[in-house]
Amino acid sequence: MLDVIVVGAGFAGVYALYKFRRLGFSVRAFEAGGDVGGTWYWNRYPGCRCDIESIYYSYQFDDDLQQDWEWTERYASQPEILSYIRHVADRFDLRRDIRFNTRVTAATFEEAADQAPSHWMVTTDDGQTHRARFCIMASGVLSTPNLPDIPGRDTFAGATYHTGQWPHEQVDFSGLKVAVIGTGSSGIQCIPLIAAQAGHVSVFQRTPNYAVPASNRPLETDELNDVKSRYGEIRAASKKGFTALPFKPAGRSALAVSEQERDDVYERWWGDFGLAFQGAFADLLFDAQANRTASDFVRRKIRELVDDEELAELLTPDFPLGCKRMCVDTDYYPTYNRDNVTLVDISRDPIDGIVPEGIRVGETVHAVDAIVFATGYDAITGALLAMDLRGRNGLLLREKWTDGPRVYLGLATHGFPNLFMVNGPGSPSVLINMVTGVEQHVDWIADCLVHMRERGLDAIEAEAQHEDAWAVHNDEVAQRSIRGDCASWYTGANIPGKPGGFLPYVGGFPAYVERCDQVVENGYAGFALRSFRSPVLCGDA
Repeated sequence: MLDVIVVGAGFAGVYALYKFRRLGFSVRAFEAGGDVGGTWYWNRYPGCRCDIESIYYSYQFDDDLQQDWEWTERYASQPEILSYIRHVADRFDLRRDIRFNTRVTAATFEEAADQAPSHWMVTTDDGQTHRARFCIMASGVLSTPNLPDIPGRDTFAGATYHTGQWPHEQVDFSGLKVAVIGTGSSGIQCIPLIAAQAGHVSVFQRTPNYAVPASNRPLETDELNDVKSRYGEIRAASKKGFTALPFKPAGRSALAVSEQERDDVYERWWGDFGLAFQGAFADLLFDAQANRTASDFVRRKIRELVDDEELAELLTPDFPLGCKRMCVDTDYYPTYNRDNVTLVDISRDPIDGIVPEGIRVGETVHAVDAIVFATGYDAITGALLAMDLRGRNGLLLREKWTDGPRVYLGLATHGFPNLFMVNGPGSPSVLINMVTGVEQHVDWIADCLVHMRERGLDAIEAEAQHEDAWAVHNDEVAQRSIRGDCASWYTGANIPGKPGGFLPYVGGFPAYVERCDQVVENGYAGFALRSFRSPVLCGDA
């Protein structure tokens, strides 16, 4: 029997494997893909790159790794990020404990019996079963593609692609008529590059999105050397940052300065700060009036960048900035000035179906040679619920979460002892620098397992009243934020039938870490810990 099974080998799974092995646990990871990388293995669409700067979107657990790796661009592309995580796997000899091309389909908790400790029985798609005392779900928050159930989808005569399942070989759109459905992050990244190659691109947009310029550029050697000399300082500042990034707002309130001062700040942050633009002032995500000043600034930018006034209005969001995931782009809005790009507004007249020739909207068939579904993911919970996860007494996770997920600190859920989630619902996850969040989660779980090992404890389980209280707190914080004001994939609104509720924790990285630390300081308060040799609860001591 293994000590730990890790599901997934993206940034979370790779670090978990490294960490548990270093602590002397026997561990094995299972990965559905053919290599490490997670989302960066599967997402290979044109223009795919991270919206967090590369010098921050990287591990900090090993200083030699930080010093040795050379990032080439401000915002790393998918191939470079994949090369980085492959380097990490090779550098620390992690591949020997990863089973690639192996998908976990089910996991069942087995109670302690006959002097054997409680454990998880994990089943993979090759029919094999594997036992481990602990199961770590590092299955990814953006790893289950959402392919909309459009009537006639399978009748289309041309090629279809999903940005989250892009072919490994290069796709050539030269001279083709291409439809792109969706204008979220992946759509905004791929549309300019597809338009530069294709004969014509028809973009089907239901909801316009805010995008700020990446201002991407090569990283100079002197700049990299300066960062490396200050990495300790940068990482410390990041841990104090609301989004686990080392940015401080220009002021506490957008309403406390003159209009000219405010616009000067927005202009500077628009050009230099990328995704951090939404934090230019501390109250932009919490005060509607303050947010309106930033939203209006970006709306003006869109109207300046798009030549056709009517088209500019269709591309201009009417919801608050930050309510949905903001995007970082390269030449997205100017792409609509091209003669070979057409925007199809499906907000009022939705797609009726797909036919062999193309996409039908009302009485019009938009004839195309290829369709790109840039339609996102079943985010945060999708990968977990795709597996048959059964806890104590056969409790099915899918049934427990019928009305929405209940997860204590985003780490563990009642009824599923010894099962931990990395970036689970109720953790900051997608609202912060994911790599920093991954390391914090894995470190917390690893410390917990060491605590149990040193005390001869067999099982740990989140207590129902504490996970309920955390869910209430998460909802309250979300409702105080602009982010809770509209339907988005943060709330599961992009998946028909998915229960509502704000999935990530909005309270910021420092507040979240403080709460996790308090739980440990108070003897893992909110968790019940047991030894199979004794039925006594020891968690709240």
